[in-house]
Amino acid sequence: MSQPDGRNYYSILGARTDASREEIERLYKRLAKSHHPDRGGDEEEMKAINEAYRVLRDEGSRVAYDATRDHQLAAPAFIPSTSPSAGADAFGGRVAGALLSLVAGLTLLFLVRFHYVVFLWPLALLAAALIVFAVWTAHAALGYAREGTTPANPLRRFVWAQETVFWSLVGGGVYVVYQLLTAI
Repeated sequence: MSQPDGRNYYSILGARTDASREEIERLYKRLAKSHHPDRGGDEEEMKAINEAYRVLRDEGSRVAYDATRDHQLAAPAFIPSTSPSAGADAFGGRVAGALLSLVAGLTLLFLVRFHYVVFLWPLALLAAALIVFAVWTAHAALGYAREGTTPANPLRRFVWAQETVFWSLVGGGVYVVYQLLTAI
């Protein structure tokens, strides 16, 4: 009655955990018809179905299986742990991604402007999309930094000031880029 690979016999048969013996037998017969090797089914799958039925049809082995199954479900398989550097890496990665997207977008935009040929307009759209993505990523990094602080931190209390400064910088940057594009 061992449970190799942590198999769930109920899911193999498609039965509920409170299914009656008759229901388990009905499900087994249906699966056996469709998965039998003589009818083109997989032999390993049929072995799993037979093993599940053998355990679940007998009341004693089913009770023992349920006890071991409940014990296995109660034990956590994986407990994640985080380090202080994981938060710093996440913030740094967001800022680096925003800067990389902004540089790539502005480079493409200025290249299209200086070497303007009619068929380069898709690159201008790509440049605009990269710049919008950079702004979105920078805003997400700002929110991530704000959420990583304690509730008493001024970063949490003056959200409106942060948003005002951020969007003012974005607006000023758009104006400077516009002036550069039209002056040249």
